[in-house]
Amino acid sequence: MDEQLEDGIVGLPQGEEINREGMQWFVVHCLTGQEMRSKRYIDAQKITEELSDSVGMVVVPTERVTETRQNKKRTISRKFFPGYLLVQAAIWNVPNPAKPHKKVLNIGVWRFIKDTPGIIGFLGGDKPSALSEREVSDIFEQTSGEEGKTRVKIDYKVGEIVQITDGAFKGSSGPIDKVDPDRGKLNVTVTVFGRPIAVELEYWQVERQEIAQPTTLG
Repeated sequence: MDEQLEDGIVGLPQGEEINREGMQWFVVHCLTGQEMRSKRYIDAQKITEELSDSVGMVVVPTERVTETRQNKKRTISRKFFPGYLLVQAAIWNVPNPAKPHKKVLNIGVWRFIKDTPGIIGFLGGDKPSALSEREVSDIFEQTSGEEGKTRVKIDYKVGEIVQITDGAFKGSSGPIDKVDPDRGKLNVTVTVFGRPIAVELEYWQVERQEIAQPTTLG
């Protein structure tokens, strides 16, 4: 069973927290539905095992989306990368600063994270591949977004037949030609006076129906 997501669990790092000296960000594969359990384990055990200087933040990236079910709109937190964690850790040591490309795997830290309950392994396996600063920045920008901004979730698919429930074309039905989840809109083709026209609608202005043919106005 999937875990119950909590608001604010992401705790997106800011400023110096993103770039802690000697640490990099890694993608860790875990069992789907166990992301929060693995995060809590690492957060607690790194203190018990005195690894806080080698293991930083553990992030479960989430996004807030608005979805409509049975004509009721609700806002929920949803995992952005189901089955994955972002872990900040000192996985690679550089014995000689003059030779930064010669790295040595920090076996203790690598094993600590890899043996965490629910963890499957690192992206890169026995040679974990760190995310670039740009990749880290892009991920956090996508999951945080603008303050107060909520992404609309649309479950509709191209080709589905929907009925328009609001606006000038209320009562008409037709197939979906395009879905734009970022804007919360979709395009539907209806027939008006014997001619097909495409209309752009808000997600809440339509509902699914099983009618195979579009209705006609006029």
